[in-house]
Amino acid sequence: MTKKANSCYYQVQDNEVDIFNFAMAHNLPILIKGPTGCGKTRFVEYMAQELERELVTVSCHDDLTAADLLGRHLVSSDGTFWQDGPLTRAVRNGGICYLDEIIEARKDTTVVLHSLSDHRRELYLERTGEVIKAHKDFMLVVSYNPGYQNMMKGLKPSTRQRFVAMSFDYPTPENEADILVHEAGISLELAKTLVKLGADIRRLSDIDLKAAVSTRLLIYAAKMMSSGCHAQMACLHCIIEPLTDETETNKALSTLVNAHF
Repeated sequence: MTKKANSCYYQVQDNEVDIFNFAMAHNLPILIKGPTGCGKTRFVEYMAQELERELVTVSCHDDLTAADLLGRHLVSSDGTFWQDGPLTRAVRNGGICYLDEIIEARKDTTVVLHSLSDHRRELYLERTGEVIKAHKDFMLVVSYNPGYQNMMKGLKPSTRQRFVAMSFDYPTPENEADILVHEAGISLELAKTLVKLGADIRRLSDIDLKAAVSTRLLIYAAKMMSSGCHAQMACLHCIIEPLTDETETNKALSTLVNAHF
């Protein structure tokens, strides 16, 4: 099944659209889990367009503080004033607030989500003393890559259990080929060859790869090829080099590329 919004193409994989709509109908927050480059962000963008909701996206990182989400006092020539952060603006005005790679944020930052992601649907601004009741059209969506989790990073059970959760994976070969054709304008035959290469790399377990080749990287390679770049060169710079710094692993992947092209 293919669905296409005005400017955001997305291949529906399973029942993710229905789950999103059911959750939204009851103001339930959503947690999306899946490997890098599998379509998590594209899905959220697609749903925002389908539902005609404003989308506020925050890319989480180690230095993300609660103030970065909530807001802070600033100083101007007229004195001190409060400026809402992206999360606070979405809570006030409605829309979808998407926190991408939530486990990259500091744990003391994710705690501010607790009162928003349960029955209260409230945001407490400690610095101003204000308690904001979430707009009726506000929805919280977070995502992360389970492969990056370790003893130091991961969502606490008290946070995870506040969300409706969905697991994403890479598209089926047929859907992934269709995505490459649409995004890069290459032939279906070439797209199928790239998809086969991606699938073979994902199955490898005897070489040092910290992450599998993503659909995003296959799209990059397809776009390079559509401009006339030689297949081996496109795969080297769009797939192999982004995946590894190890010389032996690079050689093994290059051999695999040569077998397909």
